[in-house]
Amino acid sequence: MRLVGLDVGTSSTKGLVIDETGAVLAEAERAYPLASPRPGWAEQDPEDWWRAAEAILAELRAHEADGIGLTGQMHGLVVLGADDRPLRPAILWNDGRSQPQCDAIEARLGVERLVALSGNRALAGFTAPKLLWLAEHEPDTYNKIRHVLLPKDYVRFRLCGERATDVADASGTLLLDVGARAWSTPLLEAFGVDPAWLPRLHESVEVSGTTRDGVPIAAGAGDQAAGALGMGVVDAAGPASIVLGTSGVVFAARDGYAPDPQGRLHAFCHAVPDAWHVMGVELSAAGALRWLRDATSGPDGVSYDALTTAAARWAPGVEGLRFAPYLTGERTPHADADVRAAFVGLGLRHDRGALVRAVLEGVAHGLADGWDLIDPKPALGRLSGGGARSELWTAIVAATLDVPLERTASNAGAAFGAALLGGVAGGTFADVRAAVAACVAPTARVDPDPELVAAYAAQRAGFAALYPLLRELPGG
Repeated sequence: MRLVGLDVGTSSTKGLVIDETGAVLAEAERAYPLASPRPGWAEQDPEDWWRAAEAILAELRAHEADGIGLTGQMHGLVVLGADDRPLRPAILWNDGRSQPQCDAIEARLGVERLVALSGNRALAGFTAPKLLWLAEHEPDTYNKIRHVLLPKDYVRFRLCGERATDVADASGTLLLDVGARAWSTPLLEAFGVDPAWLPRLHESVEVSGTTRDGVPIAAGAGDQAAGALGMGVVDAAGPASIVLGTSGVVFAARDGYAPDPQGRLHAFCHAVPDAWHVMGVELSAAGALRWLRDATSGPDGVSYDALTTAAARWAPGVEGLRFAPYLTGERTPHADADVRAAFVGLGLRHDRGALVRAVLEGVAHGLADGWDLIDPKPALGRLSGGGARSELWTAIVAATLDVPLERTASNAGAAFGAALLGGVAGGTFADVRAAVAACVAPTARVDPDPELVAAYAAQRAGFAALYPLLRELPGG
């Protein structure tokens, strides 16, 4: 069996082929640029995604596959005109221009009603506020809209001609009734969105179309749901997913729909039919460590291993040095696009290793802000993302969250979960649980160190005090 997973990411598209045991047979990747025409803006040409996907699918011989699954960056706005071509560059998940539209949405509808309708607060990353921004600032473009797609769904359209999406990815548009797993008529009316613009909805495992060679294409899922599936996170009683990628994520499956009344956690449909998940998102996780490396390493650079080795020389708490990881604002639990990061407590003894240790600890506390809101608390986490390669960072996260962490055999991320969905759509697996049972297995476990647990528990109040202070700074 050959099952293909395709992940349309922010910096590149990744593809892989697995067999029915989950063994990775081949991988491919194509990078593309990201444009920031103004501060806080992030855009891409949807055709860059398609060119990358087309090359990867050819390299992986996708025409021989038994099923293809799609995943990718969530929330991005792709608008097509009457000729089915993009009207402008896509506005991405990390674009903050629509914060005024978010403020207006919550003022008009009220946070309580908005969360009741959508399961979520209005965030600048979401799709609907971007549409309202277009209506206000680019009315000529807005008036030409005939179709609205998410990033991976544009690749699907170019691959098989179908305008479709899945309920997991659609959950991040602020246009879905997440509890009913259907487009929300009250929200569409409130935002003035024509229902005819929206793609057909599917469960993630359903066949959304076929390639010219007759290969079935699963509806797929947004990257977080697909990545969690690839880690074996399918049931409320099972493990949670914890991601140390560019952003940080805590993700727990739910058997029913139960949004946080204050909207501090996201409540989305899962890639598992008739299941949901709650999710806390920290906007800067491993991205914060990359920023520090690039800002301090000079022209020759330095390895991440060297940074974490230097960090390990410092005791927990770094002699009072703290890092607030709000480099691009924060989602969980603050929903604040304007707050910014800071080091607090710097002294003459602190070197680069101290700064690194403070970043590792600050990111862990930021993850704990989301983890502490999950109820009931999962008894086990499965860790993925680039930061998960660090033994030190893994130990810090396990202790801060006070939960055992497992790694799995594959660290291929969302593309691996997408391949599993392709396997269900193509008939290799009966359902997602069968796919996970066949392909996902833990390989290592890290239990929380009791001394570290106590040390980081004592630091929680100090970390929590940082956000209110930073929010009150001029410009905050």
